[in-house]
Amino acid sequence: MTIRTATPADADAITAIYAPIVQHTSISFELEVPTVEQMRGRIAQTLQTLPWLVCEDTQGRVNGYVYASKHRERPAYQWSVDTTAYIREDARGQGIGKQLYGELKRILVGLGYCQAFAGIALPNQASVALHESVGFEALGVYRQVGFKHGQWHDVGWWQCSLQSPAQPAVPLKFDALAHHTDVFQA
Repeated sequence: MTIRTATPADADAITAIYAPIVQHTSISFELEVPTVEQMRGRIAQTLQTLPWLVCEDTQGRVNGYVYASKHRERPAYQWSVDTTAYIREDARGQGIGKQLYGELKRILVGLGYCQAFAGIALPNQASVALHESVGFEALGVYRQVGFKHGQWHDVGWWQCSLQSPAQPAVPLKFDALAHHTDVFQA
């Protein structure tokens, strides 16, 4: 298995992983599957400031992905990120999510981030187990916050403390470090 920085060329594989989740579950609150072109844009935009990683199997197929996004707009939140991870259905249960999160957390610390958050549409025991296995702790639940597939859904929030410097520096942008963190063997 290889974990590497995603590229816009991964949009087809990432969209293929994400599409059935949007279409058939309430795990994602998107109502329409993004096009490959839209996904390509999301990847490129994310990589300007934050990491987006993919895990490839030995045949070069993308098994899963993880990325970070800005937590909130106000400046005092700049040391916090939201995280997202999805694993291809036939690759789940193989530790891919743990490996992706391990590398993501390492990079986030290197960039200067202090807190990571994950919102999980409930119920989703597999995602809860993954996040708790990599150090996220439950914070609370937004009740009936999303409406999809004809019903209301709760979202649980989890937090992972990455580091706690007394005087944090402004986080670095990922594109400035990307050439140093391109490929990681898992």
